[in-house]
Formats: sequence, C-alpha cells, structure tokens
Amino acid sequence: MGKAFAGARLRRLREDRGLSQAAMARLIELSPSYLNQLEHDARPLTIPVLLRLTEALGVDAGYFAPSDTARLTAELRDALGEEIASGRITPGDVDEVAARLPAVAQVLADLARRRRAAAEQLAVLAGDRGPAGDVLAPHEQVREFFYRRQNYLHELDLAAEELAEGIHLRRGEVRTVLAERLAARHGVRIATGGELLHQYDPKARILRLSDRLRPGQQAFRMATQLAYLEHDGLLSELAAQDSAPDSPAWSLTRIGLANYFAAALVLPYRTFHTEAERSRYDIEHLADHFGVGYETVCHRLSTLQRPRLRGVPFSFVRVDRAGNVSKRQSATDFHFSRTGGTCPLWNIYEAFAAPGRVHVQVAGMPDGRRYLWTARAVSRSPGGWGRPGKTFAVGLGCEIRHAGRLVYSAGLDLGDEAAATPIGLGCKVCERPACPQRAAPAIGRPLAVDEHASTFVPYPLHTAPESRSPHL
Repeated sequence: MGKAFAGARLRRLREDRGLSQAAMARLIELSPSYLNQLEHDARPLTIPVLLRLTEALGVDAGYFAPSDTARLTAELRDALGEEIASGRITPGDVDEVAARLPAVAQVLADLARRRRAAAEQLAVLAGDRGPAGDVLAPHEQVREFFYRRQNYLHELDLAAEELAEGIHLRRGEVRTVLAERLAARHGVRIATGGELLHQYDPKARILRLSDRLRPGQQAFRMATQLAYLEHDGLLSELAAQDSAPDSPAWSLTRIGLANYFAAALVLPYRTFHTEAERSRYDIEHLADHFGVGYETVCHRLSTLQRPRLRGVPFSFVRVDRAGNVSKRQSATDFHFSRTGGTCPLWNIYEAFAAPGRVHVQVAGMPDGRRYLWTARAVSRSPGGWGRPGKTFAVGLGCEIRHAGRLVYSAGLDLGDEAAATPIGLGCKVCERPACPQRAAPAIGRPLAVDEHASTFVPYPLHTAPESRSPHL
C-alpha cells in the first residue's frame, strides 16, 4: 500500500462511532499516542493497522483509500476558481485541504456553489426576467444527490436484484414477468394508448403505456411502478436524506430513485455485470442482448460500483446540441463543472455530426489525468410527420488505467500521453490559457489587451495574474 495518510478519515470515523482516542486505541490494540499520530498524519496508515481497523470497526478498506481526492480537488478548484486566479490561495492549498480535510473541502465547495447560485438568482431578479426560486433548483438537488453517492445506491440495488431473482426474471421474458407480478401481487392491469408515455391510475389500478414506447421502455415503466408499489417506504427514506419530505426536491428524488430501481430490476447487477465484463463493455452489444436502449445501458454501466464486485468506474453525461447538460453522473474522479458549460473539444459534440456511430476519444485534463470517452447521438420522436423530436449525445468515460478492459480501446496507443486531446472543465474555469477553442475568458484572470496586435488564441491572458486586494 506504500505510505498512505488518512488522518482525517480516521478521526471522522472515530467521532462518528462516539469513541475517544483512548477507547479507539484499546479497540484496535494501539497506544493512544500512536493513534494520535495517525490522526494527525504524523504516521502513515500501514497494512497491519488497516486490517485491525476493518476488522474491529466493520468498514471496508476502501473507506481509507484516497481515490476520491482528485474528484474533490477538481470540484473545489472549480468552486474557488476566482480565489485561485486572484492569488488569495494557491492550487496547492486546495489540494492539501481536499487531501487532509475532505469534509471541510466539501463544505467549502457547497458554500461556493450556493453563493454562485444565489448570485444568479439575484441577477434574474435584477433583470426582471422572472421569479427567483430556491438557491439550488430541485432538479439540481437531485443531480447532487446521485453525484455525491457516485451514482450507486447499495440498498436499492440489492432490493431490485432480490426481486428479479424472486420472480425469475429472464432475458426475453421481462415484460411478461413484470406484467404478471403487477397483476398477481398488486392487482394492476396493463393497458395501452393515450397521449402520455405512461400514466398510473391508483384507484382503477391501471398502468397505461403509450404505443410509442419500445418493448424495453415499456418494461422499464412497469419496473418503475413496481418500485413505488413494493418499496415506497425505502424510496421516501433515501430521498429524505438530502431533502425535506414532501418538498419538490424530495419528490423528484423519489422519481430518480424509482428509475434507478427500475434499471436495476430490468438489468440485475450480477447478470449485467457478468455480460458487461464478458463483452468488454460493448454498449451496443449489451443494448441488443438485454433488449434496452443505448442510453439505458450507459446509465446502468455508470452504477456498477457494488463493493467486491465493481465494474469499470464510469462517468455518464447527456447533452443537447446547445451544450446543455441534462444528465451527469460520475463513479470516477472526473468532475463536471457547474459553471462555464462543457469543453467544445470533447468528442461528445462530434456525435451529432454522425448519428448512430460510436465516437472514441482519449482526452487529457489539465491535471494530467487521461480518460477514454465514447459518445453517440440518440434520438427520440413522438411519432408523426412534422412533430419535433429530441436528440441528445450520450457520453461514457473512464480513467485511462481502466481503458484496456473496454472493446473501444482496440488499436489505440493508450500509453502515448501526447496523443490525448487536451480538454478542460469548461471555458470559464479552464486552466489552459493557450486553447484556440476557448469560448469565454477565464474567471478572475486579467486579459492581455493590445490594440496593436492580435493572437490566434481567443482571450489572451497576462503571463502573471494581477494581485488583488483582499478588501475588494
């Protein structure tokens, strides 16, 4: 394991269990002074001590792993971009806070995000363009709920898999088995037709599904209804962890959790994980094998983080042609910026030019990390000539160290760092001053304005940022 320091995590675990240093030391058979040094990162966490901790406190060894530091560091750098640019703090300061005090770093990131959202709401009021809502919109709160949990809900995933096993769900028979479960256990009858994609009438106990839904989509709607009927209490309990009961965010989170359950029921964890590994994460093969859509497979692949049976940790994103991000989830260190949009050099935007084709890209971030990204455009239509539909690009990415497990890495030189396309978090917070595709100046960085010269790079910056007074 090498020299691993986990003082903040160890101290927080002890405080969560209500133990004093002396009591904790007795429990894991160490001296109080040794434990004190561990908590203050004066000593590294060795393998023998780690084994004692996992055995005595019943935690997974991964609890002490620093794998999430890069993700948290990127989030904090995004949140504190102006302070870094002004010189009030350095990137090194941010890295140290994220590594040594992750809970404090998360609070700082949350506070900065709320401040930014509040400023945006004030701008709306000042411009008289409509009423201001909550500091964080309900749908954004739902995104944060899943993002903080790395898009995996263990209890809900297990419940879905147990139900799939209990009703003997088999590939090719999913709709039939789910319809039988709804009828036999809950007296719910399936009907078709209507303008809505689906509608449930609790009094008549009728689940009406649109004729426009494909078989896999119909199965997904049935599975979602089973989530409400069989695990309503669990959905409410999980949603209440982040939102007040009966609030809009709570209700939207329940919908997100029901959809999560549906995917976990239609694509049971072990069965799906086994086929994903066997096919080397071939998305199109998995969609055909299980009879579901491309986007559904991508979303399910981003949830394969069950302890002791983890799949490749993916990040999942869905954008439209204008760059609006409607879905983003991450089980990796990849951080989606909350400001400045996304990077125009990202291959996800190439997908719109060739719908139906999977685009592959090795992308490098400013911090040196590299990722393998796949992207494909998906379209949906309400049916009928002249009726507008909707088109999205769906992206799925993993760190380059996992890329060899994917069929999409065939023929790529994964070791060539120079071959990676340099992308960033978004133009307003991107650290690449020489990017010719920059669409906006970096926040807090002074521009090099010269009326007698021009450059190929938009928004050229001064080589050294000007210092600002802390009182301004």
